[in-house]
Amino acid sequence: MSMTDPISDFLARIRNAIMARHGELVAPASTLKTRLAEVLKDEGYISGFELRNDFSGIAEIAVKLRWADRTNAITGLRRRSRPGQRVYVRHDTIPKVRSGLGIAILSTSKGLMTDRAARKAGVGGELLCEVW
Repeated sequence: MSMTDPISDFLARIRNAIMARHGELVAPASTLKTRLAEVLKDEGYISGFELRNDFSGIAEIAVKLRWADRTNAITGLRRRSRPGQRVYVRHDTIPKVRSGLGIAILSTSKGLMTDRAARKAGVGGELLCEVW
């Protein structure tokens, strides 16, 4: 069965692992998911991630969630751009998430980056998701 929106699936797996109080989650790997995990790690929302192959040789990404005193670093995730309704923003209209307390992740011509980095670089792109 083909998957229509693998980014939504990845974010839903993160959300479900947080709700179930798991320390780690495993999802099918892709270049975009790896870069998304790198951005989340750089911003301090996850402890780390690892690329590995499962028993049948399919690549998967294992994400280690960041917990502190029974609370997770991620309190909310929202997918903004979907396959049925893409959301594109210019560099001067990039929204601030929770008045700057969260991040928006954009897919730009210079790669995946946060809203602050995109504003600084002066580039816009597809608004993938918001994390706070």
